[in-house]
Amino acid sequence: MDRETKVRAPRPAAISLTDSARDRIADLMSRAPADAIGVKLSTPRRGCSGLAYSVDYVTEASAMDEKIETPGGTFYVDGASVLYLVGSVMDWREDDFAAGFVFDNPNAKGACGCGESFTV
Repeated sequence: MDRETKVRAPRPAAISLTDSARDRIADLMSRAPADAIGVKLSTPRRGCSGLAYSVDYVTEASAMDEKIETPGGTFYVDGASVLYLVGSVMDWREDDFAAGFVFDNPNAKGACGCGESFTV
């Protein structure tokens, strides 16, 4: 019996970063604490919709985290958060009144009125 060898399609990246997000990561890393090895995105449970986006410095790499090398530093995606983020785009936006990372997440089924949390 002949068996065809199946080639597994590459897994899509958990998240894509815009140039503006990459620039902001570089800026953060230029001012990072001495023990920081990168910036990490996670989705802790909080807010009125259940999950929130959290971006923080990271001091230790976890084998479960997805690692994305950028020109300005390493960006990590929390391994437990990857399923909630696959296919997302992370951007950095600034205007006269606010500045922050913004997420276009195709997995989000809803968000709270204030935009601080989401549900999948």
